[in-house]
Amino acid sequence: MSIEDLAKRKKAAVFCAKLMGKLEEDSIPAIVSSKIFFDLYEFLGVRDPFKAYKESSNKLAERVSNEIEAIMEVDLKTALKLAIVGNVIDFAVGYSPEKIEEDIIKLVKEDLYLDRSEELFEKLGNAKVLLYLTDNCGEIYFDRLFLRKVQEAFPHLKIYIAGKETPIINDATVDDLKIAKLDEIGTIISTGSGIVGVPFGEVSEEFMDIFRRADVIIAKGQGNFETLSEVNDKRVFYLLKAKCRPVARELGVPQGSMLCV
Repeated sequence: MSIEDLAKRKKAAVFCAKLMGKLEEDSIPAIVSSKIFFDLYEFLGVRDPFKAYKESSNKLAERVSNEIEAIMEVDLKTALKLAIVGNVIDFAVGYSPEKIEEDIIKLVKEDLYLDRSEELFEKLGNAKVLLYLTDNCGEIYFDRLFLRKVQEAFPHLKIYIAGKETPIINDATVDDLKIAKLDEIGTIISTGSGIVGVPFGEVSEEFMDIFRRADVIIAKGQGNFETLSEVNDKRVFYLLKAKCRPVARELGVPQGSMLCV
C-alpha cells in the first residue's frame, strides 16, 4: 500500500522483524504493534498508508448505513447491534455493497452471544457523561447511527466521542470523525495519541480528565478491549466481535462471537 519498490518492501519486512524484539511477556499487543507501525511509517516515508482505504471504507459505509436505515426499522437496540455489526464487516475496496447490506441485515437478526445492553441503557438513563471510544473508519457511520439513537433516548447526556490524534492503520482519527459529522451529536475529542485503544501513560491529560469524569464508557473493537480490560472498570461496556483466539479466550466466548459486555 505504501511503495511499489519490491527491494524496499523486503527491507521494510526485515526492519519490522527486528522491531518485534520490543515484545516482552507482559506487552499489550495493541500498544507494541502501534509503535512498530509508527517506526515502519517513518522507514517507508509515509504518514498514512491506509488513507485511500479509509476514504473508500467511509464512502461505502455511509451509503450502506443510510440505505439500511431506509429499509429497516431502527430502534435503540437495533442501532446498538448495527454498531457491533459495523465492527464485523470489512469495508474493503471490492466488497460488493449489496453483499454488505445482505450480511448486515442477516447479522442484525442474530442474537448477541453476550448481551448486557439493557444494563447499558439503564446506566445511560442515570448518567450525565458518556465517553464513546471509536475504532475503525467505515464503522464510524454505524456508530453515528447508534449515537443518534442514544441522543434521542437520553437527551440529558453530555456525549464525548474520541478518535486518534494521528493516523494508525485504519483507526478513525479526530479528522475522520469530523468529516463524518459526529460533532453534530457530541463533542469530538482526541485521545492525544495515535496508539490503538487507550494506552494509559500515552494519552493526553485532557482525555484522562474526561475519562475520569465519564459515568459510562462505550468502547468499540478489540484494540480498546486489549488496552482497557485489565483495569476492570465497571463503567466500560465493550461492543465488539471476538475476532481472534486470545480475545475470545479472555472473554470466555467462541471465536467470532458478537458481544455487548
